[in-house]
Amino acid sequence: MTETIHPNPAEDSVGYDPTAIERKWQERWETRGTNHTDLAAGVRPFYALMMFPYPSAEGLHVGNLFAFTGNDIYGRFQRLQGHTVFEPLGYDAFGIHSENFALKVGTHPADLIPRNIDNFRRQLKRAGLMIDWRHELSTTDPDYYKWTQWLFLQLYKRGLAYKKGAAVNWCPNDKTVLANEQVIAGECERCGAKVEQRFLEQWFFRITDYAGRLLDNLDSLDWSDSTKQAQRNWIGRSDGAELSFRVQDLEELTGTATIASGESGEYTAEPIDVRVFTTRPDTIFGATYLVLAPEHPLVGALTTDEQRGAVLAYQQRAAKQDLVSRKVSKEKTGVFTGTFAVNPATQSPIPVWIADYVLMEYGTGAIMAVPGHDERDFEFAKVFDLPIARVVAPGGATVPHGPMDAAYTESENVHLVNSGEFTGLSVAEAKKAIVVWLALNGHAKAVVNYRLHDWCISRQRYWGPPIPIIYCDHCGTVPVPEQDLPVELPYVEDFKPDDSGVSPLARVESWYRVACPTCGGQARRETDVSDTFLDSAWYFLRYPSTGFSDTPFDETITKKWLPVNSYIGGNEHAVLHLLYSRFTTMVLHDAGLIDFEEPFTKFRAHGMIIREGAKMSKSRGNVVNPDEYIERWGADTFRTYLMFLGPYEEGGDFRDQSIAGVRRFLDRLWYSVVGATTDGAPDAGVIRKLHQTIKKVSSDLPVLSYNTAVAAMMEYMNTVRRGERMAHRAEVEPLVQLVAVFAPHLAEELWERLGHVESVFDAGWPVFDASLAAEEMQTIAVQVGGKTRGTVQVPTGAGQEAALEAAMADPSISKFVVATPKKVVFVPGRLLNLVI
Repeated sequence: MTETIHPNPAEDSVGYDPTAIERKWQERWETRGTNHTDLAAGVRPFYALMMFPYPSAEGLHVGNLFAFTGNDIYGRFQRLQGHTVFEPLGYDAFGIHSENFALKVGTHPADLIPRNIDNFRRQLKRAGLMIDWRHELSTTDPDYYKWTQWLFLQLYKRGLAYKKGAAVNWCPNDKTVLANEQVIAGECERCGAKVEQRFLEQWFFRITDYAGRLLDNLDSLDWSDSTKQAQRNWIGRSDGAELSFRVQDLEELTGTATIASGESGEYTAEPIDVRVFTTRPDTIFGATYLVLAPEHPLVGALTTDEQRGAVLAYQQRAAKQDLVSRKVSKEKTGVFTGTFAVNPATQSPIPVWIADYVLMEYGTGAIMAVPGHDERDFEFAKVFDLPIARVVAPGGATVPHGPMDAAYTESENVHLVNSGEFTGLSVAEAKKAIVVWLALNGHAKAVVNYRLHDWCISRQRYWGPPIPIIYCDHCGTVPVPEQDLPVELPYVEDFKPDDSGVSPLARVESWYRVACPTCGGQARRETDVSDTFLDSAWYFLRYPSTGFSDTPFDETITKKWLPVNSYIGGNEHAVLHLLYSRFTTMVLHDAGLIDFEEPFTKFRAHGMIIREGAKMSKSRGNVVNPDEYIERWGADTFRTYLMFLGPYEEGGDFRDQSIAGVRRFLDRLWYSVVGATTDGAPDAGVIRKLHQTIKKVSSDLPVLSYNTAVAAMMEYMNTVRRGERMAHRAEVEPLVQLVAVFAPHLAEELWERLGHVESVFDAGWPVFDASLAAEEMQTIAVQVGGKTRGTVQVPTGAGQEAALEAAMADPSISKFVVATPKKVVFVPGRLLNLVI
């Protein structure tokens, strides 16, 4: 690291000691309650929230501090604007990360997590954040997860929590279910193990019931466009139709069938319709076969005896694949069921296949295959020599027949061919007309489908809140009575998961054997724990009400402080965490428990910090430990440097040699304030620059342009210190207020040295005076082709470029400039001559 370079020996002797000053003010803030928020009586409430961290054993890393500091600056700025600001912080401490690390180091997570939290708290306090520590929370605290379990019960009461068997991604190494986004190229993103598919009983929340509202509300949110688009893509609205294909020759299939789960069952030969969802009903005349997902419940009933062995073998192979690999695999495999269905448009029989490229989680789990106009269907048809029909052609073309070398997927400026009475219609016209036509005979209905699936909250692990459900042979599924919450997680010595697909809690009979709360008979607890996304889906509601033990969120306090005014977090949570928080809030709103349905009025994602051009990692040995830098440079220098690295929403490149420049700026500020004079009047030019700086910083902070705000203050400091002049108090006192959000300890100390008793954060924001910021102007004559055509006003000292810009902006002058000037003659302060 580069040593601090002081501007001159005099400054060095002033004695800016960050360590002593930061210790002093952190102690004083605690003693005076400077950062304590009056939630009951505070005026103009402003809730400034940062996503709470996972308290890793490695401690706070520079990325955490970059994010927290940006949120802290925004909160402090709002306080200086006259708001009562609430800036809480807690810990997202349950989950697989904590459990796996505990297993790795041989320590129980119940012992590990409190130590990690203590270390995080120490580091965060040292960074000088404006946190009201009285409202700190941890998701692992029974006083917190009691209400997480209560939240589950509210969804259960409203019919939004249910249990069903489902195909899931299973990591054989971590011994747990993985969400689709946690599978990368068929492997677990955490450990790299090959992911398998399993069929497990899981608890789900019906988030799909809220898909439309979740999508529509995005239009009114003050969120970054990229975040809103990510949510739109995840929800994935598709307008289309559900079509029915009647199965043919079903009487030949009477008997015993093997259904999708592998079990056998009797059925009768009643008519069976295969329902498919499609966004292109206009192409139904080109549907030449149907494809069902291997796990579709109709597969067994539709499989002939001759094909049963091949179908069952294929189902077993498909069950071993993870769902993500099935989505992206380019290899086309499948098996014919032996059955045909009737295309309701052509009345022709078409074969029914199963293939792993069709998934139960989308639509109905079955598709009508139109190989002439869908790439996947075309590839499949080519592999299995299935018919390919053209039913869409370019506008103006008449191509009724002929082989196709590739799927024709255009839908604009095209028309239908080989489509009966609908031939010649555009795609848009045909979609509507064909659905209406098929609906007359009960073969179609217009529907909206979503990519979004119900939220699986079950986890077969130990470290999480137990799901508050009891199973009774007599009463069935029984919710734990609210007065019996929390269902505490027992301290289990052997918490290592196994390959059974059930939670380690299932090995603790003394815990799961309980009396049924309804009949008193022998019953057993649910042994799965809930997803950590549920812990974080409501934590923002709890912060203001941590002092209440009888309610998750106090009605009066919640009405005053929620929804959150400003939420800042990482892009990695731009979809699921935000989506689940929004869903949870909507459910609570519909239950009449809160009066808003969107939790975060404003959301911004912070950027990422790299080091010397490379992503930080332990393997590279380039991880920045905040403790080391704060010890060497001080928290204020470190905070200000992090914000100076680059745009907050993009991040920046951490370079050790650059931090000295920020420390030099704070050194010069210290010297300028400590040595300031009150004699005479401040310099008019410096005051002009001061008010220009106030304007710049005041406009930069609300849009999180912290780097340019710091640059503006540095530029002003150069003006103040030009020629090593002594600053006037009026020139630097407002600068202390500006810099306070970045360097709060230093600002408090300088504010006190200026004679103030109250905290600088209670002093308000410097007042911008446009008249004092205005530049002194001078008049310059403008000649075009040797003739004077007018005059322009430019700032004193302005150069040729500014004068030329002003001249061309004046219509009475620019109208004479009929061609690009051959030559420009500029006499500073007097004349601009354009030679045409």
